Amino acid sequence: MVTQQFVAPPARAALFLVLTVNEGSEEVVRDVLADLSSITRSVSFRVPDDQLNCVLGIGAEFWDRMFALPRPKGLHPFVPLDGPRHRAPGTPGDLLLHVRAHHMDICFELSRQVMDRLRGHAVIVDETHGFKYFDERDLLGFVDGTENPEGAAAPAAVLVADEDPEYAGGSYVIVQKYTHDLEAWGALSVEEQERVIGRSKLEDVEMPDAIKPVNSHVHLNTVVDADGVQRQILRDNMPFGRLGTEEFGTYFIGYAADPGVIEQMLRNMFLGSPSGNTDRILDFSTARTGTLFFTPTLDFLDDVPPGPGSASATAEAAPAAAPADADEKADLGIGGLRSPAAH
Repeated sequence: MVTQQFVAPPARAALFLVLTVNEGSEEVVRDVLADLSSITRSVSFRVPDDQLNCVLGIGAEFWDRMFALPRPKGLHPFVPLDGPRHRAPGTPGDLLLHVRAHHMDICFELSRQVMDRLRGHAVIVDETHGFKYFDERDLLGFVDGTENPEGAAAPAAVLVADEDPEYAGGSYVIVQKYTHDLEAWGALSVEEQERVIGRSKLEDVEMPDAIKPVNSHVHLNTVVDADGVQRQILRDNMPFGRLGTEEFGTYFIGYAADPGVIEQMLRNMFLGSPSGNTDRILDFSTARTGTLFFTPTLDFLDDVPPGPGSASATAEAAPAAAPADADEKADLGIGGLRSPAAH
């Protein structure tokens, strides 16, 4: 079992593409999925030190169009959240390409080659170019991703295991594009910004629980299970910005073995925990998109399963034939199997 590279050092550049696929183009996409590893190797070989990496995710509704297999247990359309003050929308998405490297040119080249193959068959509904900002900070000025799991804890938090053995080694990913009101944010004092986030701005140290506001971003994104164990996810967020349109934001991308962990964080943020106690960061950051994907193993992509209605899928689903009687076996080959000449 070979997993996609979900766990990786922070990238200096990333390109996020969310696509919808035209009806009837499933077989074209199937061919691209099967060739994705080869395309990535070809581009990466030209700049081996850039650590090019591409992760592909598949949306719930497109999964049903692509495969005869049942969906992974946690795969479903993103659930929109309408809170008392803020909204997390659900937006279309059949495929996700998360491309990252040291430089944008190689991210762009891989994405261009994939899209050349999909021209006329898929539409880009969101394209975001992310960049490293100083010492892993977002455009609000705070370090992002501090609490990512490390070592053995990282794959444990990210990879599906025995709870869904047919899809072990895969992961779930939720993406959301947030835009920031930097003028309103900049009007706050540093001390007040720290209370919104729940960490110190310069040193990146989490506030003690005794003084951390209950509506701070850190507090509401801490999810603890029934045994008192904190549930972790892997964030690979990137800042983005366009000076001409004054669009500045953070592209949130979170990987988890159980998408319910991220969904609980979002409910805490948008609906409140307790109800009505919403994340104060949402006064300055607005969610524009929201989509959930499953990212299968490389083995799955390299040998793409058949689609619904295909000959191989029909054969797998068909009930076994009743045993032939003695007279019928006389017309069959050795062991009751039909001889090649009979086809």
